[in-house]
Amino acid sequence: MPFRPDHIGHFPTLAGMRPPRIARVIAWMIVIAIALLGVTMVYVPWVQTAAGRGQVVALDPHDRVQSVTALVPGRVERWFVTDGQAVKKGDPIAKISDNDPELLARLAAERDQVHAEIASLESARAVASIDVNRARTLFNEGLAARRDYEQAQIRVADQGAKLAESRAKLNRIEVSLNRQAVQIVRAPRDGRIQTLNAAAGATLVSAGTELATLAPEGGTERVVELMVDGRDIALVRPGRRVRLEFEGWPAIQLSGWPSMAWGLFDGRVRSVDPSAMPDGLFRVLIEPMPGTLAWPGDRFVRLGAKVRGWVQGETVPVGYELWRQLNDFPLEFGTAANKAEEKSMDVYKKKKK
Repeated sequence: MPFRPDHIGHFPTLAGMRPPRIARVIAWMIVIAIALLGVTMVYVPWVQTAAGRGQVVALDPHDRVQSVTALVPGRVERWFVTDGQAVKKGDPIAKISDNDPELLARLAAERDQVHAEIASLESARAVASIDVNRARTLFNEGLAARRDYEQAQIRVADQGAKLAESRAKLNRIEVSLNRQAVQIVRAPRDGRIQTLNAAAGATLVSAGTELATLAPEGGTERVVELMVDGRDIALVRPGRRVRLEFEGWPAIQLSGWPSMAWGLFDGRVRSVDPSAMPDGLFRVLIEPMPGTLAWPGDRFVRLGAKVRGWVQGETVPVGYELWRQLNDFPLEFGTAANKAEEKSMDVYKKKKK
């Protein structure tokens, strides 16, 4: 038998119960919240992003931090700079002296001796050449044996071999002299001395030992080096828009709603490495987005500053994104996004050309 409202009189306890007003309000609020949450999950858009962390680097390798190394073995006799000092191209950084102070003098004396040997061998070869011509003439006239003519030729060849050996020895001495003469290490370009290898001043150094690190200043074209997980790298392609948060720069980030973020800067994917780094992450280079707010200057964001970035992808409902995150699914491949990406890629390639 179905229950009707007039049957409530048969249940006096139930009829006497009156829920408090606050309980009814809370119940209605919960019902409305669930309904709004359902509508939000279905109709509110969310921009998917591939997040990554990285740093600011110089695009040109010559503008990155460089190591200044010793050109010859020896020990550092004198430092011409200190940590943090600005230098110009060609300014001296350190002077290296050989362990043997008489090495240059002995090499010069050996070079003079080899020069004398070469002069003597050239004279001897010239005389031997004359003997060959004389022996040939006598042999043709029948006044000398073939053996004498052949021995004269052998003497010329022997003198030529000795002359070539002496000249090779002279070249080795010249190389040693040139290397030992380059004892003052100079700055390869304008910049600032970042660190000095102080231990090199008290110990022996070999050719190639790092003496200092030089950080170029000013005029560098900066890009951001992001490390992105391999799960999301398939959607990261040149031309994609990127939102960047620089270290030390106040920002509020809402990755799903870029228009509501504050303090972030726009970038564009310049290139993606074809293979992963040893830690399994892929390196993505980000350049400034033309026509947007310029990145902070060198004074605020220096080379090596940490950066967080979000490469923007497909726009999906919030509910789908929540479901994707809970199930650890990759980003969405959408037709609309792919068409927009292809158009962006065409524009990007034309600008590159």
